[in-house]
Amino acid sequence: MRALALLHRWVGAIVGALLALLGATGALLVWRDRLTFVPHARDAVTSDPAALARVLDALAAGARPLDRVTLAGEGLGVHQVVFRDGGGAYLSQSGEVVARWSSAWQRPELLLFDLHHRLLLGEAGETVNGVAALVGLMLVGSGVVLWWRTRARFRPRLWPTRMTSGAIVHHHRDLGVLTAPVLALSLLTGALMALPTVERLLLAPLGASDRVRPPELPTTEVRAAAPRPFAQLLAAAARRFPGAEMRRVQWPRGSGAPLALRLRQPFEWTPNGRTFVYADPTTLAIVGVADPATGGAHERAREKLYPLHAAKIGGLAWKLAITASGLALALLGSLAVYGFWATRARVSAARRERRAVMAG
Repeated sequence: MRALALLHRWVGAIVGALLALLGATGALLVWRDRLTFVPHARDAVTSDPAALARVLDALAAGARPLDRVTLAGEGLGVHQVVFRDGGGAYLSQSGEVVARWSSAWQRPELLLFDLHHRLLLGEAGETVNGVAALVGLMLVGSGVVLWWRTRARFRPRLWPTRMTSGAIVHHHRDLGVLTAPVLALSLLTGALMALPTVERLLLAPLGASDRVRPPELPTTEVRAAAPRPFAQLLAAAARRFPGAEMRRVQWPRGSGAPLALRLRQPFEWTPNGRTFVYADPTTLAIVGVADPATGGAHERAREKLYPLHAAKIGGLAWKLAITASGLALALLGSLAVYGFWATRARVSAARRERRAVMAG
């Protein structure tokens, strides 16, 4: 137990600040849609395919190359446009530009997402976050084991009674065990999403992934010709998946890649869905589909990771639970770092003082 306690303290002191950052940003991101302050953000979503097709046609005909358009949906009543150069805009459902930016740094909600998801470091930051989540999961498990010895003194409180080493340790243990179940779920789902190798390993008992890959188009160059009107593609997708919600249009990112229309069927938990209709980017003729209704247990489990992690299901109760776990992680991580290094600083100062007295 002594070795476990020593390991727990040192690991927490090293990664605690990063875990605190992930917890605080994650708690805020639960309310991301409500924190997006632009005109028409609270508009009710209208299911008018003709209006949607007009907006997409106008965007496709624009001078700036498009990366993707996330369509207005539950929680946010505006379309989000991302251009290939990294800029973007919010559009009302009628197509009016209500906000624009040339960098994600100009939009607090986008910067917050990138900070939480990638630490502003791209794919490398995502990997660091995944490893940190696994370390955090280990800390939760070892913390519960260490708490068991002192369970008779369990006194749940939001803040330490005093900012002393002993009081911080007691608060840390009790708050940690109180929030351990939701913390473990948040850290586990975060690690699985950030680290594909870990996801494949832990979900292997459910069978191999049978995710459908986008088809490869018989071309070696990305064609620049203006595409046909989107009404035809939207109508064909609606016939193929009746009752599905149109969620996102992803333009090709490389040679031979199709345009992807992303939909959400009623049984899917993920807000943007995992249903894809692939189309030729010029003719908009459908060249393939990916239907999660035909997928295996591995992909069904994988589809639920993000909704659980980001509180996109479960209503207000689960939003509050995930928010509380994020705030608890922020408190546990920051106070662990402060308590550990402040104690070591005091001990070092006391030793220096004793040596000075003895030398004098």
